[in-house]
Amino acid sequence: MSPPPPPLGRARKRAAQAFDEALDDAELAAARAALAQGRWQNTRSLLVRTGDDWDRRGHRITVLAKESYCAGWAREWLLAEPDSGDASVLLALAQVRRALRGKEKPARVRETCRQAAQLLPADPTPWLGLLMLECAQGAEGDVVRIFEQVRTRYADHHHAHHLVVAWLAERRVEAGPDPLHEVYDFANWAAEQAPADSPLAILPVIAHAERYRTLAAAGHEPADPVASGHWVGRRARQVMKAAFDWWLEWEHEDHPRRLVDLNFLAHAKVCEGRGAEAAALFHRIGDHVTPAPWSYPERDPLTAFHTARAIALGAL
Repeated sequence: MSPPPPPLGRARKRAAQAFDEALDDAELAAARAALAQGRWQNTRSLLVRTGDDWDRRGHRITVLAKESYCAGWAREWLLAEPDSGDASVLLALAQVRRALRGKEKPARVRETCRQAAQLLPADPTPWLGLLMLECAQGAEGDVVRIFEQVRTRYADHHHAHHLVVAWLAERRVEAGPDPLHEVYDFANWAAEQAPADSPLAILPVIAHAERYRTLAAAGHEPADPVASGHWVGRRARQVMKAAFDWWLEWEHEDHPRRLVDLNFLAHAKVCEGRGAEAAALFHRIGDHVTPAPWSYPERDPLTAFHTARAIALGAL
């Protein structure tokens, strides 16, 4: 199997540089580059080193799985090591990514994920793949059931909680703004259940942004989040303050998805009009911008991010 040609066009190259799901994980970026050339042994070594750090494992596998060449090289790996659980999980997540793009049948992908789960019964990552699929295409009962399978294996799974928050935020959007919406209850519950040092403490902020996304798309909130009152109510300010205070005291700066949280928190502080607090977050983010939530709703995320950062840092 020959590796695919590199993407063509300067615009695509710039986009890849601007939004890199690997974030600041240099080992992951190196393994991804090697996998593009068919050297799956680097990915094998990376996942062995990752071990049962479930958040990091989930992050690394989902990023690798996004690449168009991943499924092909995962199959090559399985030909060499038919009993490899890591190769099976990587193939399963690659198939999930393809199904979300309409390039695989969901039923076949579900079976691939379940086969990987049988090989590695303690690993939440195959169930994370199923959760990604069901949040996009499945029934409510399937989402809840699969989320519980993830939590049974790792109760504080970062990515899984973000997926469920985004999914819940879309419920009952026709009713308009509702401070008692279930997405807020879920996020508060998850934050309270998590250990004191868990990044799930930021989940209420994620819920607030995801609910804004759905309300703005339905015309219930202004398309400019800064012009919206969504972040300036008493309850919203309490949520933002608690999350920012927690971040100031957080000592775990090596969480693989912390930059996702920091982008959401910086966005919230910009919308809240707290420029100094936003500036502190932008310093930590550096160039690791994530499309969400800067793209909410239907905005150019790079423009939104750079404009907000320039204002917060006093450049405008």
